[in-house]
Amino acid sequence: MGFLELLDKKLIKVPLKSGSKNMLLEELIDLLNSEGCLVDRELALQDVLKREVLGSTGLERGIAIPHAKTTSVDRMVMCIGIAPGGIDFEALDGNPSSLFFMILAPPDQAGPHIEVLSDIARVTKSNAMCRLLTNAADADEVMELFEED
Repeated sequence: MGFLELLDKKLIKVPLKSGSKNMLLEELIDLLNSEGCLVDRELALQDVLKREVLGSTGLERGIAIPHAKTTSVDRMVMCIGIAPGGIDFEALDGNPSSLFFMILAPPDQAGPHIEVLSDIARVTKSNAMCRLLTNAADADEVMELFEED
């Protein structure tokens, strides 16, 4: 299962309302929960927060990929959030993050999880694509950008 197979317009939030890392993680978990993707909202949040304690999933160039292996999902799920103004996500480069790709997978799905992470790295390799995503007006525009890629 790849990135495009997980892409769902209902699981894209533009713009995110949160102003802090923990609030953002909760906002993305709530998005997944509202769409019926989670078996256990509290466990999902707890597992994502535990993963962040190991090291921030804030990468470089405004990209963050919060993720966790968790029994709170019965299949791999992904949501996307965009914070045009950026949020301090303790990223590797020290800069605020604007593009968030949250991935939750059952503990036994390491292979597909790695494949999706690789797909995200590929689609966000272009600075121009990242700029377009950060400036997207809504979920429809985000979908169009990924479908064109």
